[in-house]
Amino acid sequence: MRLLMEMRMPVEKGNAAIKDPNFQQNMKAMLDDLKPEAAYFAPDNGQRAAWFVVQAKDASELPRLAEPFWFAFNADISFTPIVLAEDLAKAGPAIAAAAKKYGK
Repeated sequence: MRLLMEMRMPVEKGNAAIKDPNFQQNMKAMLDDLKPEAAYFAPDNGQRAAWFVVQAKDASELPRLAEPFWFAFNADISFTPIVLAEDLAKAGPAIAAAAKKYGK
């Protein structure tokens, strides 16, 4: 299952993390473990934030994905299931069936 993992770190904890001389090394290690398909970093609502596209076999993998960021940054983490255009195309028949059955 492909997920969009959103991570926001509180400003004070983020400031402390950035001041740590091992920050870059620690972040690289966390990303190496996370193995994201894509990673984006930007400010969001006044906090440092990141968005990662990750793969999970099932929900039991969510702690593995989130725990490093909770421990390191006291981060706010959320997950959203996402699909590629090809996945959406495969879902076409199910979408059409739902529209026929439940559409008005």
